[in-house]
Amino acid sequence: MWDEAWGEWLRQSPPATELLVWWQQARDGMRQVGRDAYGERLVALLSAASARDCAAAGFGCTRRIDRACRAPSVCRLDPAVPSVAEEVPRGEREGPVPGACGGFHGSWGDFEVHVRFSGGDDRHSAVFWHDMAASAVRLWVDGVPVGAGVGLDSYGQWLGRFLVVQAEGPDDHPRQSYGPGLLVTGIVSVLIHDVAHGSTQTLIPGPHERWTDPQVVLDGETLRVYASREARAADVPDRILSGRPAPQ
Repeated sequence: MWDEAWGEWLRQSPPATELLVWWQQARDGMRQVGRDAYGERLVALLSAASARDCAAAGFGCTRRIDRACRAPSVCRLDPAVPSVAEEVPRGEREGPVPGACGGFHGSWGDFEVHVRFSGGDDRHSAVFWHDMAASAVRLWVDGVPVGAGVGLDSYGQWLGRFLVVQAEGPDDHPRQSYGPGLLVTGIVSVLIHDVAHGSTQTLIPGPHERWTDPQVVLDGETLRVYASREARAADVPDRILSGRPAPQ
């Protein structure tokens, strides 16, 4: 069983053990303290957890979202140290790899949680709480709420120090659409959070910008925003933003 295979890690990592118990006792926990209080504690534990803690606690990973880690002999090893030559850390790890995967998932009843660790070094984590009953998503980065009041997708992507998440687009966009099968809306906005400076901005497409599946690329000191995968392949960005913080 996965819990026996991860036993050595659980014995040396109190955060992993606490996360495991809280996750396994979700039904009882929600009954005893209420759904909201249970969720707040789960988010706090996930925000403090390492990738190996999440794997040991039985969450699904980027390789198999629907089941716990099946390769602890590899995934519980110390992760490889990123090369100093890498200006932008490697992307999300997909197992089995030393240090475990770069993303984890779990669902219980009418809610889901998703965790994304920053590429290469795991120094930062994003935790998404998807309340399916309310069709709402909340986001915490390193334990701090981000994007309050913004309709967010339940996943995100790390680009170096930037977390990029798709969000609801403007209601008054001439090509806006709603309905089943959409992540948030037909025309979407983009939330970008800079963990180095604790700043968040939401890019909203103008009437002439048809952001159906916006792609953001970090290119040196700039962020290039493309309207779709096709626009990215053709290298036709709608916006080019400075990756440097604005002067105070």
